[in-house]
Amino acid sequence: QVQLVESGGGLVQPGGSLRISCAASGAISRINNMGWYRQAPGKQRDLVATITSTLLTNYEDSVKGRFTISRNNAEKTVYLRMNGLKPEDTAVYSCNADINDLHGARRSYWGQGTQVTVSS
Repeated sequence: QVQLVESGGGLVQPGGSLRISCAASGAISRINNMGWYRQAPGKQRDLVATITSTLLTNYEDSVKGRFTISRNNAEKTVYLRMNGLKPEDTAVYSCNADINDLHGARRSYWGQGTQVTVSS
């Protein structure tokens, strides 16, 4: 069974920084694309950033230059470093990973989400 577990969320003041992590575990053969999404109260879940297995990245326009996605393939972990945080970045952040498991199946997995609140 494959699991994604996020950590590192919390409360931060506007202009502050935070790094959140997502670790994959279980019967994993290969992790393909990984990404971060966020959902603010009353809104749909939106893409924040993605990273391929060869470390190509993609960002939503509002976070470009402020957020950095990275991954450690050996540790099966994806990170999101968030600088210059704004109140509008407040949301539940969830990681997603496209994974081939040891049984030959390939599917998309989601973590449970971690709350990021930007407020003074």
